[in-house]
Amino acid sequence: MENQLAKSTEERTFQYQDSLPSLPVPSLEESLKKYLESVKPFANEEEYKNTEAIVQKFQNGIGKKLQQKLLQRAKGKRNWLEEWWLNVAYLDVRIPSQLNVNFGGPASHIEHYWPPKEGTQLERGSISLWHNLNYWQLLRKEKLAVEKVGNIPLDMNQFRMLFSTCKIPGITRDSIINYFRTEREGHSPSHLAVLCRGRVFVFDVMHEGYLMTAPEIQRQLTYIQKKCHSEPDGPGVAALTTEERTRWAKAREYLISLNPENLTILEKIQSSLLVFCLDDDSPHATPEDYSQVSAKILHGDPTVRWGDKSYNLIAFSNGVFGSNGDHAPFDAMVLVKIFYYIDEKILENEGRWKGSEKVRDILVPEELVFTVDEKVLNDINQAKAQYFKQASDLQLVVYAFTSFGKKQTKKKQLHPDTFIQLALQLAYYRLHGRPGCCYETAMTRLFYHGRTETVRPCTVEAVNWCQSMQNPSTSRLEQQHMMLEAFAKHNKMMKDCSTGKGFDRHLLGLSLIAKEEGLPVPELFTDPLFSRSGGGGNFVLSTSLAGYLRVQGMVAPMVHNGYGFFYHIRDDRFVVSCSAWKSCPETDAEKLVQQVFRAFHDMMQLMETPHL
Repeated sequence: MENQLAKSTEERTFQYQDSLPSLPVPSLEESLKKYLESVKPFANEEEYKNTEAIVQKFQNGIGKKLQQKLLQRAKGKRNWLEEWWLNVAYLDVRIPSQLNVNFGGPASHIEHYWPPKEGTQLERGSISLWHNLNYWQLLRKEKLAVEKVGNIPLDMNQFRMLFSTCKIPGITRDSIINYFRTEREGHSPSHLAVLCRGRVFVFDVMHEGYLMTAPEIQRQLTYIQKKCHSEPDGPGVAALTTEERTRWAKAREYLISLNPENLTILEKIQSSLLVFCLDDDSPHATPEDYSQVSAKILHGDPTVRWGDKSYNLIAFSNGVFGSNGDHAPFDAMVLVKIFYYIDEKILENEGRWKGSEKVRDILVPEELVFTVDEKVLNDINQAKAQYFKQASDLQLVVYAFTSFGKKQTKKKQLHPDTFIQLALQLAYYRLHGRPGCCYETAMTRLFYHGRTETVRPCTVEAVNWCQSMQNPSTSRLEQQHMMLEAFAKHNKMMKDCSTGKGFDRHLLGLSLIAKEEGLPVPELFTDPLFSRSGGGGNFVLSTSLAGYLRVQGMVAPMVHNGYGFFYHIRDDRFVVSCSAWKSCPETDAEKLVQQVFRAFHDMMQLMETPHL
């Protein structure tokens, strides 16, 4: 009995990992039925009949065989999708990741104790870093609360990838290296990398067995900044991480061949807890308009971001913060969670450091100096040129809609996430005169190493409603009725996708089995309707809810004629970020957001219509 009492009743962060259910394989019949429904808004009668015949043929023929092989694969793996998804969605992708794949977001500290203010970068930076390091220690001690849906624990594996994680470029496929260990597992790196004016520094955050205090961290940062501001800029090797992946892989191999010490330096950056970016920019930011700071986070100075790092913490000259991270090792909710934690701590401490002011005698940071030659410097210049060219093409707006928020939608018994998704469908329909195929992220963390599934918000019900809103002869009551039908449909799809009953990842699995078996690509995947409805990563609307906390994120569009649309939901407001490529004449992020805000008002007004 005594022994049992001595055991801690406290849950450990990763304690349920072994008992989580495996990712299921949905039924072929169900997935194909859902797929057919999803293509309907993009087809005329003849096209739909043709696709229906293709699906029928697939279901009775090759699809059956592929399904059997997929079920076989699932028997030997707790998550049949994990490795495939990582490779197909991230590691095999050859386009530059920093602008096209990475995600980022501004910190909401400006909304309370830390409004933009010159001269605060290092003091605030050291406090923010100190809270980040406490989070790292909670993770190492496994004291981070297990996330749950009701009483059901969610997979926490992605949190292992936040610190000391980096993507390594490869000639045909990248890889991920993760140096993080919990205390029970052994030693974990404890140094930070700091990038400033094209130079790289590292220092250990532990001193005599304890975490450095904020004033001690500030002393280290001050040393780095003074040095960089009084001496010439460094070569900016970090800019190479913005390159096309194979190019970067070759440049990296060449860099290592120049001097073996270059590999040691790369490994120090890769294994660092995170990369702290001292950025000289002072972007504009207000609680209602995060556009400029968000743009700088997504495509700011490439010499002070290590694009392959899972976590770059960016400190701007005016004391505004943000993060940019590689998407391969984890999804956005990991960065959302740590940013919310830090924001809460800053609030709790009124934006100040309340600990000891004493600064111990600590070794100054070590500068990591790469050996470079003309070729490397040319590679860096080339990387910067392509990066700035693409960055200048990205339009990004991040605005807060403040007329109402979650409270009001809940009062009307409307799910706030579905509310925004349907407003976006209406906005796109009004702006472009046609339905917009849309990807919304659903979380599958109920399953072992689960990540995401695709919800397709552009349903027949949503399109019928959008058309009714543009038709003056449709009564408000009919419009309301159609809207509620679209809500019900969306809510059901989200539930299905979160519980392993989505179809997009299933179809991907079937196509990959065919590829692995050396079979011809099934007609299902070459049918024009497959890509027109968004299949194969062709969604014109790439969307995600960044949660119900004070943290916003953003991402570039998935396709050239598309939009990236992230949003978060609060009691009194919705904050949305929208990106588009300026070189596409038909897309305009600013116009789409204004249409979304208009749709919010129209939908609320519809709910004022008395029910029959």
